[in-house]
Amino acid sequence: MNDLTELWEKPAAGKYMIAGWHQWADAGAVSSALPQYLIDQTHARKIGGIGPDRFYLFQIPGTHHLLRPVVRLDEGHRKEFEERRNEFFYSGDDTDGFLIFLGEEPHQNEEQYAEAFLDAVEELGVKRVAVVAGVHGPMPYDKNREISCVYSLPGMKDELARYAVKFSSYEGGATIGVYLADRAEQRGIELLVFYAMVPAYDFSKLSVLTQRMAMEEDFKAWYDLMRRLKFMFNLDVDLSDLEKRSEELISAWDSKIDQLERKMPQLGVRAYLEEVNQDFTEVSFMPLSDVWEEELGHLLEDF
Repeated sequence: MNDLTELWEKPAAGKYMIAGWHQWADAGAVSSALPQYLIDQTHARKIGGIGPDRFYLFQIPGTHHLLRPVVRLDEGHRKEFEERRNEFFYSGDDTDGFLIFLGEEPHQNEEQYAEAFLDAVEELGVKRVAVVAGVHGPMPYDKNREISCVYSLPGMKDELARYAVKFSSYEGGATIGVYLADRAEQRGIELLVFYAMVPAYDFSKLSVLTQRMAMEEDFKAWYDLMRRLKFMFNLDVDLSDLEKRSEELISAWDSKIDQLERKMPQLGVRAYLEEVNQDFTEVSFMPLSDVWEEELGHLLEDF
């Protein structure tokens, strides 16, 4: 075991892992808040972690407090101190369950960080890691989210194509997910990254008063991702709460858009969104079991 990693439990049933980070590719809080949501909802227990030493900077000139841990003082005494956390959790029992990882994207020594993470993956006997992340883009807020995909091993592509994903051809700075996919391939580990496109609208060309709208927590993206991962990993996870939250989010945005249209008709918000809709092709993920259920329902209605 890597000397930076500590595991005090190795569940026999945890063969799949969902992983996320507090990172810059965290639109809609997909990468940071969705894993935490799963930890809370499934009452997952912590089983290990990666030590923070070597991976984080205290400051870079000009960044002020951007990189620093957050402290809360009361009358001169420390009440809270935010530590860098990279933790493994397990949700389930001795016969069925899955692993969750939630971490802080490293500032430096990324090779050692990746080695520590993948060493733990191998030590835990994980068959496949699914990294979740979000990116902002102009897409309809009330449609199924576009999911792009990166994977570590070439043999994974045909299977992943069945999950209604778009294979990424991005060029630019690597995220922690893409970096880990590269390192995982070198070790023959199955690791995939699902990026959900989170609605974000730029109105800066239309008005100086309203610059940008974006979803802080995109429950619809969380739900669309988890539908895929639940099917892929055969997870015993109830998604009804996420489904409800996603419906409420869309309803809230309906009201927000209507309000903005009334207050600032000169923006032409509806016209802007109609243009976004025209450029967007919605793709739905429909597991075969759901298809059979839907078709059976139609047959029963006809009968």
